Amino acid sequence: MRPLKNAQFCSTSVVKQTIAAYRMFQPGDSVLICVSGGPDSVALLHILLSLAPELSCTLGITHLNHCLRKKDSDNDAEFVASLAKQLNLPCYIKKKDVRKYQKQHKLSLEEAARHVRYAFYDQVAEKNGFNKIALGHHSDDNAELVLMYLLRGSGPLGIAGIPPVRNCKNSDRQIVRPLINVKRSEIIDFIEAKELRYVSDKSNNDMRYLRNRVRHQLIPLLKGSYNPRIVETLNRLSLIIRCEEKWIENNINSIFKKSTISIQNDKIILSAAKIGEIDPAAQRRVIRKAIAAVKGDLRCITFSHIDSAVSLLRSGKSFASIDLPDRIRIGRNKDLLCFSKEKKRLRDLNIKAGNIEPVSFEYSIIKPGNKPESVYIKEIDLNLKFSKINIKNLPDIHCAGHNIAFFDMVNVSFPLILRSFRPGDYFQPLGMAGTQKVKNFFINNKIPRPKRLRYPILLSKGKIIWVVGLRIDDSVKIKPSTRIVLKAELILA
Repeated sequence: MRPLKNAQFCSTSVVKQTIAAYRMFQPGDSVLICVSGGPDSVALLHILLSLAPELSCTLGITHLNHCLRKKDSDNDAEFVASLAKQLNLPCYIKKKDVRKYQKQHKLSLEEAARHVRYAFYDQVAEKNGFNKIALGHHSDDNAELVLMYLLRGSGPLGIAGIPPVRNCKNSDRQIVRPLINVKRSEIIDFIEAKELRYVSDKSNNDMRYLRNRVRHQLIPLLKGSYNPRIVETLNRLSLIIRCEEKWIENNINSIFKKSTISIQNDKIILSAAKIGEIDPAAQRRVIRKAIAAVKGDLRCITFSHIDSAVSLLRSGKSFASIDLPDRIRIGRNKDLLCFSKEKKRLRDLNIKAGNIEPVSFEYSIIKPGNKPESVYIKEIDLNLKFSKINIKNLPDIHCAGHNIAFFDMVNVSFPLILRSFRPGDYFQPLGMAGTQKVKNFFINNKIPRPKRLRYPILLSKGKIIWVVGLRIDDSVKIKPSTRIVLKAELILA
């Protein structure tokens, strides 16, 4: 058993040092503490309550019921309300159907929950005069996030991890994380030493979620076989990268200002010549900054999108454009590089104008398990669903239509890549003896040039296995020896 007698002192001491190091609070601050009811947020609440007189801060509690776990979610909300009443603190609780929001906005469940949660916190803070929003993220959370970004091939900004302090959009409020240097084990020690009640979220043990697999499987493996201090190591890496990111960003700001010709509503125009003179790494950062400025964030913007923009910059074409998620268009007009957010869907604009410049997108599809895997392609407003079926349950594939494809699972390697059409793409259409360029396949099948934007390309190990909605590659067809089948279904959104 871990020693508990100094747990309260240790946790509070680390939090005080963190608050001082990042200047999280000033006398007179009004702090809204986000309490889920779990051990992390309950510990945060009690530590800040003990420090409030010393910090000269006033406190309030907020809780969002995500309606994801039915009665358990309601019980969590009741627990937080009871806790606030016991501590005589103002409490702001709301219910929000996150699954409904997810479907409406076509997001992943995790992303939808995050959108709803942070929007609610900001609304409560603004309405009730709170200038700080305190969250219970700790050092283990940060280590898990860094690992997740590493697994996804993220750049430095992702590996920088969870910022201890960040500004809210369009306001002077700040989000602060006083527990960011405290370990999960120290939080549990604190809870036990103080004999504090909390609620448990069973979804934290659901291995369908990547974060849970990282927490319960990968981190223990790394600790036991490679580095017993892996959490501390990842947090140190995060801190180093975060500091370097801040220094780099200051330099990029200067380059960005010198390259900017015009800033308008939903539009930024940069000098292609000036950006073309700088190092490729700086080019990517300037482009990311311009996209973030017109889009409001960088969600759904991948390395592939940025690379396509760099290619547009270097192409030498006087007039060309590419389309990115959320109606973002990057256009080249001689020496001008224009970043804009269009009011209409880019798909409609492309078809109306006969614009044949391909949209740029790339998605990774993991192997489906007992439940199907789905991906929504925002750029062209299409859904694809992948599922695994036994050959015994295979329907008549000749009656399935072009929007459904069946592959021999043995000849498919995951993760699959779903991306936009690229010049030079080729494959071996089902039933043909040789390969053919996808462009020629489109022509032979009389696909009008604007409509070619509607056909994503599915690849396995870099090889095209399906021109989505048209034809699969001969190498992945169903054979007499096939036992397990991958079914892919195109769903028009």
